[in-house]
Amino acid sequence: MSEKSKDELIEAQKQIIGILFEVIKRLQANNDLDDEYFQIISSEDKSKKERLGKILIEREENAKIVGRLLEQLEI
Repeated sequence: MSEKSKDELIEAQKQIIGILFEVIKRLQANNDLDDEYFQIISSEDKSKKERLGKILIEREENAKIVGRLLEQLEI
């Protein structure tokens, strides 16, 4: 294998690792948001209820980003 091919392979591996790291980070963020969501739902504190909409929007954005990142891995 030529030196150029090895360098390209290493670069591709770095990119894949970076993408997978970001996917894991976004999925973990959604898990954290789920926990917060269920805590708010089960609480009696009405002032926190407006946070529910923000959580849903943030989860949706994370899911879209994960989808785009996974599409990059298909190339």
